[in-house]
Amino acid sequence: MPAFAESVLAGSFQLLFWGAVLVCAVVATVLAVRHHSTPAPEASAPDTVFWDVFMGSAVAIPAILIPTLAAPWSGAVLTVLGVGAGVAAHRGSPRILAWQANLRQQKKNKPLYTAAQAEHETLLARWSRYELDPACCIDYPAMTDVRRPETSALIKAMRDAEQLRAERHQGYAPAVERFAVALTAAERAAGIPAGG
Repeated sequence: MPAFAESVLAGSFQLLFWGAVLVCAVVATVLAVRHHSTPAPEASAPDTVFWDVFMGSAVAIPAILIPTLAAPWSGAVLTVLGVGAGVAAHRGSPRILAWQANLRQQKKNKPLYTAAQAEHETLLARWSRYELDPACCIDYPAMTDVRRPETSALIKAMRDAEQLRAERHQGYAPAVERFAVALTAAERAAGIPAGG
C-alpha cells in the first residue's frame, strides 16, 4: 500500500507540474498571438504569429505527451485543461492587452505629464496673484469678473485642467496648454502688460 500511495502522490505531482507548464504555455501563446495579430502602428513581421504558435506548441505538446506516456488518462485531463486555459485566455486577452497598452501609454506619457504638472503649478501661481493680492485685485478687477468671456473661459480651462490632473487623464497636458492660452488671453483683455 505505501508503494501505491507513493505512485499516486508522484503521479499527482507530475500532473500538477505538467498542468502548470501547459496552462502557462497556452496562455502565453494566446496572448502573444492576439497581441501580434492586432493591427498596431509598429507593424510586426508577418511570420511573428507563426513563430508564436510554433513556440507555444513546442512547449504545450510535450506537456501533454510526456504525462500521457506514464498514465493515458492524464493526456485527456491535460487536453481539457489546455483547451480551457486557451478559451479563458482568449476571452480575457482583450482586457489584458488593453491593460498592457495602458501601462505602456502611461510610461510613455510620464515625462509629458510631469512637465504639464510643473507648468500647471506655474500657471496657478500666476493666476492666484489676481485672486489673493489686494493690489492686483484693485488694479485688474477684470481678472476676477467671470461675466467677462475671457475670464469665464479662463475659469473653465482651469477647472478642466484640475479635473484631468486628478484623474491622471492623458488629456491633461493639452488641458494645461488651453489653460495657459486662456490665462494669457484674459490678461491681455484685462490690459495687463505681457510678462506681468
